[in-house]
Amino acid sequence: MKIAVIPARGGSKRIPRKNIKEFCGKPIIAYSIEAALQSGCFDKVIVSTDDVEIAEVAKKYGAEVPFMRPVKLSDDYSGTIPVICHAIEWFVKQGLDPQLVCCLYATAPFVTPEYLQQGLQQLKETDAAYAFTVTSYAFPIQRAIKIHPELGMEMFDPESFNTRSQDLEEAWHDAGQFYWGRVGAWLSEKIIFGADSTPVILPRHRVQDIDTPEDWTRAEWLFKAMQT
Repeated sequence: MKIAVIPARGGSKRIPRKNIKEFCGKPIIAYSIEAALQSGCFDKVIVSTDDVEIAEVAKKYGAEVPFMRPVKLSDDYSGTIPVICHAIEWFVKQGLDPQLVCCLYATAPFVTPEYLQQGLQQLKETDAAYAFTVTSYAFPIQRAIKIHPELGMEMFDPESFNTRSQDLEEAWHDAGQFYWGRVGAWLSEKIIFGADSTPVILPRHRVQDIDTPEDWTRAEWLFKAMQT
């Protein structure tokens, strides 16, 4: 059994009601739900939430909300892995047998069915515990600079000052869209960013972290540009 779990708590602070805020014409969570359904990868697409309004929006766009997330997993400090484990354990208690579970973020409007399919394929074809989206940094991280509170700056890696940028090792970061994982990996809380994971590589223009109002505005500009 393959399940998509979309975590969507109601208490977002930096962008109030973030998970159901309108993004280019519809609630942002709708994009994740629709991509999951269109991918054909899942037996169940569920939303894990503590919020009645989010639950109603999720159901409107085709997701299931088979339970309400407990308060202890819905505060500002609740991690993603315990939320996914809670969903898995709920299904097991119903007598179901999930094998592969994908954590798909609610604020990932650039996610596509094709990349969800690719992640599933990579997980099946390897011994990896997880398959998740990554993208490359636009600038060599070895040339990053820190600014001191008082005065002046310095490089994080001064030894790289005289190295040509094309000779520096390319660096990647989490694209924050989805994380396919084997049930055993989730339940054992195995580290996601580790040697047992396989990368689903995205082009940089398909990645935008959305944590602040500025991020939101930029994401809408980018999304609209890609529709033309």
